[in-house]
Amino acid sequence: MRTIVVLQKAKRFRGRTILALNKVDRLPRPKLLPLIESFSKAFEFSAIVPISALKGDGCDGLLDEILKQLPEGEAYFPEDQVTDQPERFLAAEIIREKAIQLMYHEVPYALAVVVEKYEEKPRLLRIEAVMNVERDSQKKILIGHKGEMLKKIGTEARKELEAILGSKIYLGLFVKSRSGLARKSSEGART
Repeated sequence: MRTIVVLQKAKRFRGRTILALNKVDRLPRPKLLPLIESFSKAFEFSAIVPISALKGDGCDGLLDEILKQLPEGEAYFPEDQVTDQPERFLAAEIIREKAIQLMYHEVPYALAVVVEKYEEKPRLLRIEAVMNVERDSQKKILIGHKGEMLKKIGTEARKELEAILGSKIYLGLFVKSRSGLARKSSEGART
């Protein structure tokens, strides 16, 4: 049934189509080749790439095939431009990324970071950001014992921001919980 749906969607699409066959690590090798052959007879795919997303097998080959199929064109941005987003947005996303990387088991992805102050001085870029979580218990986890986790998040974010922005940075991080916003509770750390 799924095979029919995939083929119907592929036939409706007007561009070149790559078929990525996932979970090939669960399929015995003798059954893989006939499966690829049946798909190639049913539709003219520009490529059929067997992969195992779980193990990462074949993913590099899929990426290579996608890049090979993309048309060349003029660059939309200068080669040295990392993003089209403002630096404030970039700072918030890097802080959020570091918090999630360090706390992925304990802190939910509902974590929101808001840059409240972004002040450029001749020798220093001053950034102050608030990390918003849903509950006081999450706030305590983000801050950590004696502020150690918050300092670690801030240090890693500051180092990456300094490398990207090419400036010395003062980074002040604060944590607020939605349940604690009425009491205006916040804790802070600076790196």
